[in-house]
Amino acid sequence: MLKHRVLVVAILAAALSASGSAQQPAAQQPATQPAAQQDQQAPARPTFRTDINFVRVDVIVTDKGQPVTDLKESDFDLREDGKPQGIEQFRLIKVDGTPRPGDPPPREIKTRDDEETEAARDDTRVIVIFLDDYHTRLGSALSVKRSLIEFVQTQLRPTDMVAVMYPLTPVTALSFSRNRDSLISAINNFDGRKFRYEARNDFERQYERQPTEVVENMRNQVSMSALRGLAVRLGSIREGRKAVIYVSEGFTALLPPQMRNADASVPCLSPSQQGCSSAIGSPTVGENNAREDTARAFATSDIMARLRDVYADFNRNNTSIYALDPRGLATNEFGIDENIGPQQDRAALQLTQDTLRVLAEQTDGKAVVSRNDLARGLQQMMQDSSYYYLIGYTSSAPTDGKFHEIKIAVKRRGVEVRGRKGFWAATAEDVTRASTPAPSLAKPIESALAALSVPAQSTQYVRTWIGTERGENGKTRVTLVWEPVTGAPGARREQPGRVSVLAATANGDLIYRGRSPEQLTASSNGAPAASAASVPMPPQRVTFDAPPGPIELRLSVEAATGGVLDNDVRKITVPDLTAPQAAISTPRVFRARTARDFQAAVRDASAVPATVREFSRTERLLIRFDVYTAGTDMPAVTAVLMNRAGQKMADVPVTAAPAGGTHQIDLGLASIPPADYLVEITVKSGSGDVKELVPLRVVS
Repeated sequence: MLKHRVLVVAILAAALSASGSAQQPAAQQPATQPAAQQDQQAPARPTFRTDINFVRVDVIVTDKGQPVTDLKESDFDLREDGKPQGIEQFRLIKVDGTPRPGDPPPREIKTRDDEETEAARDDTRVIVIFLDDYHTRLGSALSVKRSLIEFVQTQLRPTDMVAVMYPLTPVTALSFSRNRDSLISAINNFDGRKFRYEARNDFERQYERQPTEVVENMRNQVSMSALRGLAVRLGSIREGRKAVIYVSEGFTALLPPQMRNADASVPCLSPSQQGCSSAIGSPTVGENNAREDTARAFATSDIMARLRDVYADFNRNNTSIYALDPRGLATNEFGIDENIGPQQDRAALQLTQDTLRVLAEQTDGKAVVSRNDLARGLQQMMQDSSYYYLIGYTSSAPTDGKFHEIKIAVKRRGVEVRGRKGFWAATAEDVTRASTPAPSLAKPIESALAALSVPAQSTQYVRTWIGTERGENGKTRVTLVWEPVTGAPGARREQPGRVSVLAATANGDLIYRGRSPEQLTASSNGAPAASAASVPMPPQRVTFDAPPGPIELRLSVEAATGGVLDNDVRKITVPDLTAPQAAISTPRVFRARTARDFQAAVRDASAVPATVREFSRTERLLIRFDVYTAGTDMPAVTAVLMNRAGQKMADVPVTAAPAGGTHQIDLGLASIPPADYLVEITVKSGSGDVKELVPLRVVS
């Protein structure tokens, strides 16, 4: 038994380590917007204190099921551990998910910046549908899909942000959407796997041959850990109320003897099979058995203790669980073919339902249990998220890490009042951690990430990228790539046709004067092709050699029909790539959507690099660069993928480049969750180490 526990802990620790380190990107800052634009897009939001002893409570007040919205601060009586508390902040929140008249349409959520900006709006409801396939039977999953799809189609509104999550979904891969078709597609993939133990991925294959009790324990741990990670993730994007629709048949504390097989991977049909329980087919085994009753009591106590950690995290992050039992009005936990005695069946059913009720009640949600009308329960969740009172007060509780009860009453008869039951006070360690400034990012990492927040855009008409590599006669080759910036939908404006470049030293000596393209090809009607075509001009390139040191670039964006649209002046420092120390050229990033596109980029030494650093998970990246060393020095070139905090996530293979550089990296994005990342390239040589960072933003 000890061996099994060690295995569970080891596997779970590995899983949590992977997801925990990946949670860091959630802390990125929203994209900067002009103040006037922010004022137009977001209504005023309440400002809540964030002291470690400041407690916020969402209070839902209903009268015969209908929300009560005319109460005043003086109507509330708030008590902590029986002692009256002074309300310091108070506001009624009313959200219907529909933009106000005159507001712009809700923004499509494409990036993490979009997600954080939209979640911060006071008129947005944030909802996660958690499909716990580990604790849902196949038939139940099939039947609940209809209710969930109807919910998406009929109850969601334009500003609602919704995500779908499974137990093995990393929290960093959680992708919020306003696209109903994508949500319905994710729901349609729901496949109940309760008591079905076939391994479907490498993680499950690590323990697939363990006893069924160990596998059930692992599944409980994974689902609870996923819920806790989800709570923290939601708390990081929004201070206000969030809701999780937890679709599950509840947690199983103890399998009956008939299902305790020594090898979970073996489908058991009879007790004579190797690895199968000898109690298969004997419903009386375990009935009225004092030993089984004791084991069930201990297992139940363990489950409830672990659930306390789950709902404590949800309370800390102001998130409510709405537990949706897809069994409806259930009368049994096990099927006839499983031959489980009635006493064990009733006890198991009761416990699974109790786990759902506890999660909901302790997080100020609702448990839709033993009800066939699931749609009404979902409607209740939307109503709770639409009308509630936001109350804040300063707690007098000591930093003892203990639970402190909260009771709320109103001075009106006949109404139902719901709010969180209490909170777990901070510990002395929590206070120290909160008062300690967060470690600042290293300057190179901070500078690289800044390129993601502020796109490489010279003017409102073009986007640029500037790179350097070794040139001739001791000079450095400078490459400027530009491409048109797409205007706002429906906006009429001139299209850029070419860019003129003038480069000079700090003393004013001319280095280069030129334009790209040199000529504009006329279309059949005599107008320049760039203005006549609806397809934007492909990326263009300007290349010249410059002496190392500071230079000034003057860019003039010319219209396709003639005339100058805009000007820009940029100052850059040209590196000396002929020095005896090791050096790296500016990495060039090429994007490919198909294997054929990727191979074409690999073979094409003159391919034009991408100017953007935001890519879809459907793309594959080729990162190409040159390494320079003195003499016969043979450097070691490595690369790692890091999160935005600079923590290593994975090694990235570096190979020799067949064309266009000395080295290259093949980076597929399909398995990388949406977030901000850095590819760190390191060259180790006898003259010292040198590093280069490539920032990337991965979107869905």
